[in-house]
Amino acid sequence: MVRLLRNPRVILSVLAVAGLLAVALWPRPLPVDVATIGRGPLVVTVDEEGETRVRNRYVVSAPLAGRVLRIELEPGDRVKKGDVVARLQPETLPFLDARTRAEGSAAVDTARAALGRARAEEQRMRGTLAQAERELARARELTQGGLTTGQELDTREADVRVARDAVEAAAFAARAAESDVLRAQARVAPMANVRNDRVVTVTAPVDGVILKRVRESESVVPPGDPLLEIGDPSQLEIVSDLLSTDAVRVKAGARAIVDQWGGERPLDATVRRVEPSGFTKVSALGVEEQRVNVVLDFVDAAKAFASLGDAYRVEIRIVIWESADVLKLPTSALFRQGEDWAAYVVDGERARVRRLTLGQRTGQEAEVLAGLAAGETVILHPGDTLADDVRVVVSPPS
Repeated sequence: MVRLLRNPRVILSVLAVAGLLAVALWPRPLPVDVATIGRGPLVVTVDEEGETRVRNRYVVSAPLAGRVLRIELEPGDRVKKGDVVARLQPETLPFLDARTRAEGSAAVDTARAALGRARAEEQRMRGTLAQAERELARARELTQGGLTTGQELDTREADVRVARDAVEAAAFAARAAESDVLRAQARVAPMANVRNDRVVTVTAPVDGVILKRVRESESVVPPGDPLLEIGDPSQLEIVSDLLSTDAVRVKAGARAIVDQWGGERPLDATVRRVEPSGFTKVSALGVEEQRVNVVLDFVDAAKAFASLGDAYRVEIRIVIWESADVLKLPTSALFRQGEDWAAYVVDGERARVRRLTLGQRTGQEAEVLAGLAAGETVILHPGDTLADDVRVVVSPPS
């Protein structure tokens, strides 16, 4: 064994094997993706889907019950205020059969008889009142001559008051009877006065475009049934329902960017109103959310009107904070270290942990207030195998 250890070849072989083992077991640097910290603009937005709508829309309804004739106007047709947009034949009453007509005539006769009785009662009460007033006048003369008592005078005055009340009640009864006669006569109105060919026209209340045709074919409609919707598409606005936690950060007048509307370039908009009350909406996952409607106006309404219409889907980004020059880094480089944010910085061939103070953040970038300087290199997507002082190698760009 000693001879073997003194053999130079053996010694060289052992050293070679030891070297190979050291190289094999030596920790290799971790390949990492990196980004260089720099300064630039940062815009923080609230992103949500929205829908265009015509600001002032008018629903044209049937003014009475009847048969609406076929509406020839198509959605997109322009109309002016006063143009005829629909025609309606009023609903007519069915002809009365013999039994119904006889019952109606009898009801009219009964109402007229009740009216005559009420008028006769009114005349009788007026006669009673006149007699009571004459007796009151005689009682006053006798009282002045001392030929009767004051009690008799009080009795005659009370009789006059009672008679006046009776006359008033009889007059009310006569007027009620007159109304009953009119009601009974209306039930048996002669059908010769009804014109089945009479047509009522429905006109446009404003200048605009037909947005929707609710009724197209001829059909019977009740009063108030919607027929058409008219509006001016050049007065487009956007409504978006934001989460209430996002809506509190949005202020009227804020700048907004309209994306994903079908055009090549985004459109500009401004927030006109954040509605004061919210509502509950169930999300696609079945979760109840409190939502608030936010209304936006296009900055260039003519450009928007040239491509968009009513109830078109868009995506909006409402700016709640922006700066033209901030120190920023990708959010993919951040991770939590206790209660603080941190990132790995490439120092030579080593990864170093830096605790950071952050400002505003978006989904892709974050403002760095302290902990980094412009030009430093940070590691993106740090994994669990990465730690402080670990050797790293920058992966070549793909």
